[in-house]
Amino acid sequence: MENTLIIGLEVHVQLLTQTKLFCGCLNRFNPDEPNTQTCPVCLGLPGALPVMNRKAVELATKAGLALHCEISSFTKWDRKQYYYPDLPKAYQLSQYDLPICHDGYLDVTFTENDEEKSTRVGIIRAHLEEDAGKNSHDESGRGGDSRIDLNRCGTPLLEIVTEPEIRSAAEAKAFLEDMRLLMTYLGVSDCNMQEGSLRCDANVNWHIPQPDGHIAATPITEIKNLNTFRGVEAAILYEAHRQLDEFERTGRKLGDPGVMKETWGWDADRGQTYLQRGKEDASDYRYFPDPDLVPVTITDEQTQAVQESLGELPAERRQRYETTCELSPYDAGVIIDQGPDFANYFDAVLDRCGNGKQAANWCTQDVQRELNDRQISIREFPITSGTLGTLLKRVVDGKITTGSAREIFGVLIEEESSDDTGQRVDELIAERGLEVVNDESALVGVIDKLIAENPKIAEDVRGGKQQAVGPLIGRAMKELKGADPKVVRSMLIERIQQG
Repeated sequence: MENTLIIGLEVHVQLLTQTKLFCGCLNRFNPDEPNTQTCPVCLGLPGALPVMNRKAVELATKAGLALHCEISSFTKWDRKQYYYPDLPKAYQLSQYDLPICHDGYLDVTFTENDEEKSTRVGIIRAHLEEDAGKNSHDESGRGGDSRIDLNRCGTPLLEIVTEPEIRSAAEAKAFLEDMRLLMTYLGVSDCNMQEGSLRCDANVNWHIPQPDGHIAATPITEIKNLNTFRGVEAAILYEAHRQLDEFERTGRKLGDPGVMKETWGWDADRGQTYLQRGKEDASDYRYFPDPDLVPVTITDEQTQAVQESLGELPAERRQRYETTCELSPYDAGVIIDQGPDFANYFDAVLDRCGNGKQAANWCTQDVQRELNDRQISIREFPITSGTLGTLLKRVVDGKITTGSAREIFGVLIEEESSDDTGQRVDELIAERGLEVVNDESALVGVIDKLIAENPKIAEDVRGGKQQAVGPLIGRAMKELKGADPKVVRSMLIERIQQG
């Protein structure tokens, strides 16, 4: 038997509500003005009473249904007691024994060791809770100052807890990437990891078979507050190696005296984990129902209404792109991974032009290149989906060449027109004489003239140097902008050979 790596994730998703979970303070990332988005409720002042945010419950329900969870018809709020400087009340409002969502799963596809794998990761629970503030510590070595910003205190979080059935760092990273994609498509969260809207704790240990048939489990480590995909993967890889090395040296395992679950941090600069403290058990938090908040009841009708609002989820959309639109898995993945706004733009282009491969090629190459160069989002892109769709429709119908389409694309980019009818596309085709020339007599006339003016090139082509015809193709295209270069090349060679 081989050693088995056991990984469970606790994913914290900050919900896209206007206000905080239990007060009217603005729920917005604001590092430049610390402690300005606060009130007596989120500061924990005596006598302040919380009021539940209905939108947060709706978003939690939406996320739970997309994760195939059961939605609790009855849940309540609990006080999780602990002291920390960024928690002014000395307790956190959370859900303990009755989470709003439970018993779900997320299907994940990932690549490991050049092999594509698929797995189903179980979701134990997804519960609502309020966030704490943020501590900033002086790590320069020149002082011991720490600062606290309570702007984030009280913002709504959905904590999603997986079964401990993830078996590799690559799988953990893929799970988190797919979770982020799902939450952004649902509009549940922006999942901006740089701003802390998506964070992850990873619980890691090994199950190691012993000669006597028993399984030795290394001490479970909870790695806190991982906020990048690479960080999650790197931290798990490092911690897995560290635990194996320690077990080989000491033999310490769960069940030994004094061995408990521990909380570790991740130092991204040094690329290593470090011990922070022993991990508390649930009993240490002294949970009890909050006396100031009534329980939450969710009817079947409310759950059904949220279910109907989910729309097409990323996995379903990816499958449609690969089957109905005949896109490669790579192209479908690129479009999906850019987010719902980009995928919606692609769908609108596809609807207008009717050709999935054309729409995918232009969106993933030409459009994406412009977005990257200009550092803008697809919502700010100057060419509307209707205009691009019309342009590609003219290519699909054979009215203009791909080269001519790129010329028009460049003009439209500079004009930054908001036209969505496609009328400007047809105007540019006419103004620039870009419509494909199907009049063979016009082609023959220009080609014969060029052959007569360039006898040396004609002689080289007859001598077997067909690449010599290149300059004549370029000159023909200048005179006949709408000509197909492949047709021009073929006719040039044919008439030179005949001559």
